[in-house]
Amino acid sequence: MSFPGLPPMPDFPTGEVWLAGAGPGDPRLLTLLALHALATADDIVHDALVDSRVLGLGRADAKLIAAGKRGGRPSPHQRDINEILIERARAGRRVLRLKGGDPFVFGRGWDEASALAAAGIRFRVIPGLTAGLAATALAGIPATTRETNHAVVLAAGHRAEDGTLTTDWAALARLGQPIVLYMPMTQLPGTVAALLRGGLSEGTPAALLQSATTENEQVMVSTLGALVADARKNGIGSPAILVIGAVVGLRRQLLRNLVGWR
Repeated sequence: MSFPGLPPMPDFPTGEVWLAGAGPGDPRLLTLLALHALATADDIVHDALVDSRVLGLGRADAKLIAAGKRGGRPSPHQRDINEILIERARAGRRVLRLKGGDPFVFGRGWDEASALAAAGIRFRVIPGLTAGLAATALAGIPATTRETNHAVVLAAGHRAEDGTLTTDWAALARLGQPIVLYMPMTQLPGTVAALLRGGLSEGTPAALLQSATTENEQVMVSTLGALVADARKNGIGSPAILVIGAVVGLRRQLLRNLVGWR
């Protein structure tokens, strides 16, 4: 695949694995390099959150291999996904590992890259728009402004599978910076309670962004104190992004002229 006026796309040799981010959902948010990979790959090993419209851009004869990990549901173990990538590459296939968002932002891209490196498999990393920043921008919530903050915290809103990785919510609350949480819904009540104990006020602006750029998209603006009840009342579920902090309150200044995504 070529794009006039741009440098030529790199070859996708057989026996290589490309770890690519598919962005938050809408295929128009794919990078050109990810689109090139989709048009070239023999095998597409994809996460559950990769939009079907994105998968539809692959070669008609490409083999689709589902390898999605969903919290609370039967899912492949990471070691099994690593083995699939290694085996398909050793079989002489062009293997595209397609992940929602960005592969190295809560996407287990490191797990797979390190496994490929240990196995002697050549690989390429293709960054993607991470949902925590793309979904907020599309909803009219800036991640940073000169007036409100010069930093932003990206954090996982769910526990690690093995229980070894925990988050010091009180420490995050004390930073005084906006917090963007990925996949927050299963632990939402406990997370909110911990942030309140850590010093954030109940009136802190907060927003839940569900299924950004898809037909199921919802944007719910609330406060930290009312968030759990409002989420239940509005039927907000996974996948979602939670944004907490003063930047959420800036959205109302843009809504009159903000063009809807779809």
